[in-house]
Amino acid sequence: MGVVRAPEGFEEFVARASPRLLRTAYLLTRDPGHAEDLVQTALARAWRSWRRITGDPEPYVRRILVNTHATWWRRRWRGEAPTGELPELSGEPEQLAVDEREWLWQALGRLPPRQRAVLVLRFFDDLAEAQVADLLGCSVGTVKSQSSKALAKLRVDETIRTEEGTRR
Repeated sequence: MGVVRAPEGFEEFVARASPRLLRTAYLLTRDPGHAEDLVQTALARAWRSWRRITGDPEPYVRRILVNTHATWWRRRWRGEAPTGELPELSGEPEQLAVDEREWLWQALGRLPPRQRAVLVLRFFDDLAEAQVADLLGCSVGTVKSQSSKALAKLRVDETIRTEEGTRR
């Protein structure tokens, strides 16, 4: 049987976009193994339709990633049990101190999956509301309301609040 070659430009795209896709997947799933599985699944699906993608392929692949994640949490697929320790990831922002990352991580984990997806895409991936709406297959108004609800939940989250009223 012959060797199957990657479509033109696919390998370069994977090399360039994988760290960003993995970071997004990690923030959505909160598990490094599931994040890698999610990125692998999204790239495999994109590979099959690569020749039909016009323009920048990253939004297309990101949409596959988000939709696949939504399918997984709708099915309540849990796979392996999460560990108590977070691994060091190469694409993780270094601006936050480790303890700050931990409380933010825990607070994000308490949000419903849809609200967490909106915050991750909107604020961590820095996408516009219209782009998030397109990726999630909803209206811009839904993105705004889900973002507002998620931020309101974070504002009253006791792990984020301190004696002065807010965390730093």
